[in-house]
Amino acid sequence: MENSENSWRRTFAFIWTGQLFSTLSSSMVSFAVIFWLSIKTGSAEVLAFATIASLLPQLVLGLFTGVLVDRWNRKRTMIVADLYIALMTLVMAGIFQMGHGEVSVGILYALLALRSIGSSFHMPALEASIPLLAPKEKLMKVAGVNNMIFSMSTIAAPALAALFVANLNIVWVLLFDVFGAAVASSSLLFVKIPNPEKGAVVHKESEEIKRFIHEMGVAMHEIRLRPGLMWMFIFTVFASLAMVPVSTLFPLMTLEHFAGDTYMMSVVEVSWGVGMLAGGGLMSLERFKFNKVMLINAMYIILGATFALSGFLPAGGYHYFVIFTFIGGIAGAIFWGAFSVVLQSSLDSSVLGRIFSIHNSLIMIPAMFSLMATGFIADSIGVTNAFIMGGVMLMLIGIISGLMPQIREFAKA
Repeated sequence: MENSENSWRRTFAFIWTGQLFSTLSSSMVSFAVIFWLSIKTGSAEVLAFATIASLLPQLVLGLFTGVLVDRWNRKRTMIVADLYIALMTLVMAGIFQMGHGEVSVGILYALLALRSIGSSFHMPALEASIPLLAPKEKLMKVAGVNNMIFSMSTIAAPALAALFVANLNIVWVLLFDVFGAAVASSSLLFVKIPNPEKGAVVHKESEEIKRFIHEMGVAMHEIRLRPGLMWMFIFTVFASLAMVPVSTLFPLMTLEHFAGDTYMMSVVEVSWGVGMLAGGGLMSLERFKFNKVMLINAMYIILGATFALSGFLPAGGYHYFVIFTFIGGIAGAIFWGAFSVVLQSSLDSSVLGRIFSIHNSLIMIPAMFSLMATGFIADSIGVTNAFIMGGVMLMLIGIISGLMPQIREFAKA
């Protein structure tokens, strides 16, 4: 028992080390691009389309990558995905260097989209591998540590990205991401990630399309067998209508409503990261034994309240915005961590790659439509109204989800 305990901890020590470097460097790139666009354009629409460019490949490819992840060697998939992201970032660095720190917005959109292809494979492969590496009773702890790693990156990345953008060249941020991907790929070489047993159904290679459809259908059937889980799945998709656009507007809210600068933008992002770190820390505690389904509903309401209250703040309320963002970070970390654990503990590991990729694709669809609308709303009637609308929507989802009989029944299981 002790050897088994040490084994999964040792495996995750390698994975977490690589993920820390990879997540930190990738977050630095994301924030550096957002800061650069905010300073250069000051347009919510441009920020929205940059985010859409990053999400679109995950929407399109996510319908297929899950099937491939469940077929392929998951360790090799993650390594190749990391190296591909590094290659695309290196190309981006080269273009910025040739343009002496300048690049057209259109080219930047294209590079963000190409870079995102790697994430379409990496994230489902990682999420689907976790139940194969850790005991079921440790999944919440693993989710908590994963969120802590993401949070530490979110804390450090804005400050480092702002420092580079303000004082040096964005190229250095991009080159650091190449280094981070190399560390992540190398760390995976030291771990053994088992692949789940394949199903007994075999299809002819000439019927590849039918095979894809069949395998996707098998995964969705697993969800439909659990009505409560199916409704939770649907509600997270609708929640993305609010979460993704509002979180994209943090820098613009700081710049326009609170008359902030690059430093103030980084403080807000760090505040969100510290909140996520605190949320991940809470989840990793052995005594954190709350009902995960009810916890998810509560986090909808809390996160929505922080968005809505932020929208009502006066121009001099920047410090309160930082506090609300911190609380929102806690709620966001617990929400996504708890939802991942619900999926991992309720479904067979052989379909998890497909489930996570389908979910990622589905949350992208409304998110992209709302991002386009948010750009228009923020530019025409004000960024604060976008915060209020998104916050109210999240709170309503939390209330409706908490009252739905199927979800309440699933929570008791």
